[in-house]
Amino acid sequence: MSRRVVGVTLDNLEQLPLHCRRCVYWELAPHLREQAEEFGETEVEKEAWVSGVLLEWGSCGRIIHSGELPVGFVLYAPPSAVPRAHAFPTSPPSADAVLLTAFHVAPEFRGGGLGRVLVQAVAKDLTRRGVRAIEAFGDARPDDDPGEHTCVVPAAFLQSVGFKTVQPHPRWPRLRLELRSAISWKEDVEAALEKLLGQVSVTTATASTARA
Repeated sequence: MSRRVVGVTLDNLEQLPLHCRRCVYWELAPHLREQAEEFGETEVEKEAWVSGVLLEWGSCGRIIHSGELPVGFVLYAPPSAVPRAHAFPTSPPSADAVLLTAFHVAPEFRGGGLGRVLVQAVAKDLTRRGVRAIEAFGDARPDDDPGEHTCVVPAAFLQSVGFKTVQPHPRWPRLRLELRSAISWKEDVEAALEKLLGQVSVTTATASTARA
């Protein structure tokens, strides 16, 4: 099944799972989030947040498809656009980093590398825009308190895709991914492939000359 990653826009925001479209854990300060939930306005607030970030900063998310089916997404933004970031004990995020916030892969598609593909898509986008690093608040004990904290990415997953802890905490560590290191594996592979192909070409050319 083919995989395709596209940017989040107001036109495709409806492809996010309903509970994610209605979640404003990151987008509003805790007291404003409670008010939005009380009046049933969270989906409107989510759309307003995405619209504002797109207009003022640019691309702020990616959706991954398996075939034609949207099966995962990630959102990210400058820390100044993420009110919830200030509520963590390991705040503030570094000034040179963009903050990864919401992250979701459909349960039936987990374990197949889609999460890593999403992180690499974010890294590619931000590298083009001159950003030095991605940071994220991780949940070191995601099984302790199921519910709203599913909005926080498990720290173990972040570490598995290259993030390093920069501010330890028993529950809410802050982790960082240097973008050069995030794409260096790709550059290394390409360089090795070029070298290999060069050797094959030279060997083939030498063999042809010998036969002549």
